[in-house]
Amino acid sequence: MTTSSTGSGSGQQGASSVSLSERTAHLCAEAALFMRDHVLSLVSHDLRGPLNAIHSWAYVLERKLDANDPAAQRAIVGIRSGVDQQVKLLESIVDTTRAGTKTLALVREPFALQALFSDSVDEVRAGLARSRGVSVAFESELSTEQFNGDRERLAAALWLMLTFAVEAGANGAKVTLASGADARAWHAVVSYEPTLAAFDDASVSHLLEPFARTQARAPREAGRIAWVLALCKRVAEAHGGTFEQGEMQDGQAATLALRIPLVAA
Repeated sequence: MTTSSTGSGSGQQGASSVSLSERTAHLCAEAALFMRDHVLSLVSHDLRGPLNAIHSWAYVLERKLDANDPAAQRAIVGIRSGVDQQVKLLESIVDTTRAGTKTLALVREPFALQALFSDSVDEVRAGLARSRGVSVAFESELSTEQFNGDRERLAAALWLMLTFAVEAGANGAKVTLASGADARAWHAVVSYEPTLAAFDDASVSHLLEPFARTQARAPREAGRIAWVLALCKRVAEAHGGTFEQGEMQDGQAATLALRIPLVAA
C-alpha cells in the first residue's frame, strides 16, 4: 500500500513547519555525531594494525643491532616510544571521544510498526524529497503489528536511510520504502537508483553535510558502509539486528536494508 500526506490550515502549517525544521536539524546533528564516532572507530582500528607491526619489528631489529652502538639503541628506543605515544593517544582521545555512541542506551516501549514507517516517509517527503523533485513511495505488508523497541532511535535510522536515498536522487527519481515481517524479524528496505552527481549538486537542497555526501560517493571496502549511515548500523545492532548497504553505482538499483528481531537479544 502507499501512504499519502494530507494538507492542513495555514496556521497549522506554520507551526508544523517550525517543528519539522527543528526535528530535521536534530536528526542531522545526530547523523553527524554518529558519523564522527564511526570515523574515529575506523581510525582507531586501522592504525592499531600498523602500530603493532612497527612495535614487533622494533624487537626484531633490536636483536640484529649492535648492543654497543648508542645511536642504534637510541633509534630503537625512539621507535618504541613513538608507538607507545600513538597507542596512548588512541586510547585517551579517540576511544574516549567515541564512547558516547559506542554503547547505545535504548528506551523500549511497544509501538505500531506501520505508523513508524508511514510517519518516516511523510517526514522525509516534507523535509527534503519534495524540494528535490524526488518521490517517496511506501509499500507495506504490515497491518497492526506491534514492536517493543526504541521508536525514536528506529525513526532516526529510517529517516537517515530515506534521506540518504533522496540525496542520491536527481529530479524525478523515485525512492521506495518496503516493510514487512516474518516469524523472527521485521525488515525495512529502501530501494533507489543513485545519480552520484546529485550528492554534490549545488543547485538543489541538501540536508547531509558536504563531507558526508562526498565520502558517500567514494569506493567502499567490502562490508563497510558510507560513514554517514553509521547511525543506522548502531541502532540496528543495539536492537540485535543488522543494517546493510548494497553496492552503489551510478544509475544502478541500490538498497539500504534494516532487519530487527521481533524478540530482544
